[in-house]
Amino acid sequence: MNSPAQPLSGRRIVVTRTREQASDLAEKLRLLGAEAVELPVLRITKEISKESLLDVMLELGSYDWLVFTSANGVRFFFDEFLRIYDDIRSLGGLRIAAVGDGTSRRIADLHLKVECRPEKASAEALAAALVATGSLDSAKVLVITGNLNRETLVTKLEEARAIVDQLQVYKTEAVDLSESPVAADFRTRGADAVLFASSSSAESFAGQGAAVKLGPQAVKPLYGSIGPQTSVAMKAVGLKADFEAASPGLDELIAALVKKLG
Repeated sequence: MNSPAQPLSGRRIVVTRTREQASDLAEKLRLLGAEAVELPVLRITKEISKESLLDVMLELGSYDWLVFTSANGVRFFFDEFLRIYDDIRSLGGLRIAAVGDGTSRRIADLHLKVECRPEKASAEALAAALVATGSLDSAKVLVITGNLNRETLVTKLEEARAIVDQLQVYKTEAVDLSESPVAADFRTRGADAVLFASSSSAESFAGQGAAVKLGPQAVKPLYGSIGPQTSVAMKAVGLKADFEAASPGLDELIAALVKKLG
């Protein structure tokens, strides 16, 4: 019987986050006694238009809000910012908005304050929180994005009469698992659960085909979703969300996993 301190003892849990992001979730699972299997189905790399970057940096002082929707956005934006400027104070009077614990921690690591952060980690909640500040009418907003970001946030900010620019700083793409020894082990042994922390991870996993097709003796896993948006994406690619985080977040996803596995 599992002890209260290790409710996931003996459980085999697959983490599908990118290699850079997987360690945080995997470590949380291991502390609960699980065997955490890191099977990254996505790759994230820096991708920035030099022309767009130059335009933004030249106009940086004119923006009222700098908005981040992911820790990757923070990482790649400030890589470039600190390459161009040697003083964080060059940000000037910009106010910073962010969504999610990981994103906020990245910003805090730079000794910067997040002035607008919604309780719920979603684009809709971030937009609503920014609108609630009453500061958007004719304000200039810079949204840092990746290639797969939805337009929801930008659309809602523009509806609130903000002037919105976007700067893409990274690219997310699927990883081919056909030659992966970890994927081969998954096909043979299976797992108790597979966790999806984004829509794109679910889509990439489902698109792997034979690379993740379970063998006859493999344990068939439950599939866990970090939130409603990911659950919808899972359903669209034929994956049933057996459990879902109460609100988007890694700790909430783990809590839903523990509850489901009992």
